[in-house]
Amino acid sequence: MFNKRVVIFINTILIQSLYNFKKRVVFLYDHDEMENGMEKLRVLFVCVHNSARSQMAQAFLTRLGGDMFEAESAGLEPGKINPYVVEVMKEESIDLSEKRTYSVFDFFKEGRKYDYVITVCDEASGEKCPIFPGKTFRLHWSFQDPSAFRGSEDEIKSMVREVRDEIKKRILRFIEEVRC
Repeated sequence: MFNKRVVIFINTILIQSLYNFKKRVVFLYDHDEMENGMEKLRVLFVCVHNSARSQMAQAFLTRLGGDMFEAESAGLEPGKINPYVVEVMKEESIDLSEKRTYSVFDFFKEGRKYDYVITVCDEASGEKCPIFPGKTFRLHWSFQDPSAFRGSEDEIKSMVREVRDEIKKRILRFIEEVRC
């Protein structure tokens, strides 16, 4: 079944208030099939409300790695898209204004399968994510929650831009790690 096995090491830096350590995940996939467009890796990004971090991660993975990945996003308690996120993503020529939020539990009940489930919220919230069936690798990338930002409109947008840029950098690194 496998013409050529490739081992991928994915280093995910887990940053929390009290912890700073690396987690290694190793898996095998058929590199030739993926390069020939046979099958994309399915990735689900999860955060609390599916209103900011997971939406940005999905948008960046779709734009930057769409040839290799199929990305979705969902929340533990879906809310409404954060208007500051919509604004700062427009600066990247990504329009999230018509996006809706989804429940991770609905995806689970539907039996959706993913190669990766990546939580982009705090560790405690990420632990509430259901375990999806199949060979799913769970990763955790901790980013600040834009809904918690306080200050003037310009200050909030500046903080959201920082999170957006961190997410974009992490997505680019993820793509590079999987392509190696």
